[in-house]
Amino acid sequence: MRATAKFFSLTYVITWSALYFVMRGAHRSEAIMLLGTFAPALVAIGLTYRAEGHAGVAALLKRMLIWDVPARWYVFALAFMPAIKLLVALIIRIGYGAWPRFGTDSWDVIVLATIVSTIPQAGEEIGWRGYALPRLAARLGAGPASIVLGVVWAAWHLPWFFVQGADKSGQSFPVFTLQVTAISVLVAWVYFRTGGSVLLTMLMHSASNQSIGIVPSTVEGATPLGNEQFASCVAHGGVAVVPGRVLPRAHATAGPARAAEPRLKVGRSGLQVSLRNASTGLSLAARRAGR
Repeated sequence: MRATAKFFSLTYVITWSALYFVMRGAHRSEAIMLLGTFAPALVAIGLTYRAEGHAGVAALLKRMLIWDVPARWYVFALAFMPAIKLLVALIIRIGYGAWPRFGTDSWDVIVLATIVSTIPQAGEEIGWRGYALPRLAARLGAGPASIVLGVVWAAWHLPWFFVQGADKSGQSFPVFTLQVTAISVLVAWVYFRTGGSVLLTMLMHSASNQSIGIVPSTVEGATPLGNEQFASCVAHGGVAVVPGRVLPRAHATAGPARAAEPRLKVGRSGLQVSLRNASTGLSLAARRAGR
C-alpha cells in the first residue's frame, strides 16, 4: 500500500504542478501539459524500475501487448460509451419529452479517432490500471479497489476544471466524479476479465474520450438535475452495478507476481523441498531419499 500511496502522491504533484505552470502562462506550455498528462505512466515506470529493475518494467509494459482476448471484449470496449450516450438521450427523452442536443461528429469519424487515440492513453493506463489497480486489489479486493481508484482518478482531473477552454471547464465536478468512478468499475472489470490487458483498458479509455460529443455533457440553459451530464451519471451508475457485484469475487491474478514460497520438510523418507508460487498456484517439488 505504501508504494501505491507514493504513486498517487508523485502523480498528483507532477500533474498539478505542470497544470499550474500552464495556467500561469509558462513557456512551452504544450510540453508541460504533455508531462502532466503522462505523469501516471512515468511515475509507474520509475517506481517499478526502482523496486524491480528492468525485468519489472518489462513486465509492466508487456501488459500493453496482451491482445489475444475474446472478440467480445473489443466490442465492449469500443461500444460501451456510445451505448451509454444513446441511453442518456433516451432517459432525457422519457423524462423531459424532448431529445437532447446531439453532436455533429459522424460515426466513422468517432471510430477512427478512437483507434488513433488509443496509444496515447498509455500515458494514463500504464499507471492507473497497469500499476495501481492490481496493487489496490491485492489489498482491498477488486471491487473496492476499482471504486477507490475511480475517486483518485477523477480527483486527478480537478485542475482541468480551472483551465480556460479545457473540455472539463463548465462541468460539475461532483457529477464528473460519479461518472468516472462508475467507468473505473467497468474498466477494472475488463482488465481482470482479460487477464490484465492494459491494451483493452487503453481502447476503452479512448472510446470514452472520443464519444463524449455524441451527447454533450453541458447544455446552455439546462436544468441543474436535468442536463446531459447528470443523466449520463445515472446511466453509468446503473450499468456499472453488475460488474460492481462481480468484481469482489474476482481474483486479482493480473497483479504483480508474488515471490515463490519455499517449504522444507524432513521425514522418514528423506528431505523434501517444495517451491510454490502464491500467484499462479504452481509448485515444484524435489526429494532426496534418506540413507
